[in-house]
Amino acid sequence: MQTNARAESFFRLAIGLDPNFAGGYYGLASAQHQGARLFHTRDLAEAQSSAEALARQAVTLDPADAQAHAFLAITLMLGGDHEGALTEAEQALAINPNLARAHGSLGATLIFSGRPQERLAALRTCIRLDPLDSEFVIRWLQVAQAYYFSHEYEAAVEAATRAVRTFPNYPTAYRWLAPALGQLGRTEEANATLAS
Repeated sequence: MQTNARAESFFRLAIGLDPNFAGGYYGLASAQHQGARLFHTRDLAEAQSSAEALARQAVTLDPADAQAHAFLAITLMLGGDHEGALTEAEQALAINPNLARAHGSLGATLIFSGRPQERLAALRTCIRLDPLDSEFVIRWLQVAQAYYFSHEYEAAVEAATRAVRTFPNYPTAYRWLAPALGQLGRTEEANATLAS
């Protein structure tokens, strides 16, 4: 939690030093969003609204910044605007086709767009391009979700298990592992997973 507060302070300082620096805005947006999602340091709806406004400001300041478009895509997707998120993710990839976060944003958005093969390809590309991504566990959970929604439960179990092994203290990993096990009729394992 302290690291997240430091990140927010750092990006506020960056914006104060140079109010035209797009990276400061989407960095602050990311820190606020993670603070709400992972550390519960602020209200999620408030953080979502603030993160979207900051990401939009970053895109306005530097329309050629692929990271800004990729982060705006995520904030739009989490806010329920899947069409807008898809547009921003594709814009980020048009600017920089090797940007892992852009592939991750596209994959996350496609999870809810009924395009299973595309979403898995985008998520795998994201993981391949940046295996040290700070949101690595989230990427594997998104892979698990993609498989789950495609009714490929064995593959969903494998992806969720990888997330659990890598980050055993991240509760959301168990929330995707348990239902995938349940769909396979492995109810004892599913119950044990929920009890973890």
